[in-house]
Amino acid sequence: MFITFEGGEGSGKTTQAQALHQRLTGLRIPAVLTYEPGGTLLGDHIRALLKWAQYELSPRAELLLFAAARAQLTTQVIGPALEQGKVVVCDRFAASSVAYQGYARGLNISDIDKVNAIATQGLQPDLTVLLDIAVELGLARKGPSPPDRFEKELLDFHKKLRQGYLDLAAADPRLWLVIDATLPQKQVEELIWQRVSALLPARTSTYKCHSEGARRPKNPDSLSFLFRKDSE
Repeated sequence: MFITFEGGEGSGKTTQAQALHQRLTGLRIPAVLTYEPGGTLLGDHIRALLKWAQYELSPRAELLLFAAARAQLTTQVIGPALEQGKVVVCDRFAASSVAYQGYARGLNISDIDKVNAIATQGLQPDLTVLLDIAVELGLARKGPSPPDRFEKELLDFHKKLRQGYLDLAAADPRLWLVIDATLPQKQVEELIWQRVSALLPARTSTYKCHSEGARRPKNPDSLSFLFRKDSE
């Protein structure tokens, strides 16, 4: 099973991803916790560049850097863990690029979907948990630590980002769980667990580009070369 966490700045998604992973491992359910951009040596280098670059990155460059980190994480960490039957909990995934580079930066979402499909080889989460919070409150939660490139963006950027996430969740409620991030932390944990525990006995996610295990992009024709059988 593959579970991702999404949300704007200060939403608490990292805390909740860690809590879910701890709960799974406490129940002796094999689970892996990872994050993006990062989770690999290459990804962590890209993460530092994306968050702390002292020069301007174009939206397309930003998108492709995220995609490179995502491709490495999918190949090196997420894919092998799913092949081994583990639950993968990931702090951000492909939806982040749709929200950040699509809704907030203004890039064409269809183009972003194509880039994501290549980076992830068609892998999609079984469940995405969206921690939703008002922009001003989320940014205020960040505290006195120095803001990164994204936290420095104007309020309009963050409002578009939030709306993007809400639109994505509304378009596919079966695969998204939206939670009010202002609720007490333990209550949020329980709401997430109710949904995850209901999925655990009935569903396992597999990562196999050459099988029917991983859900594919809706329009994979242009990416068919990614899914050829080894014997072809």
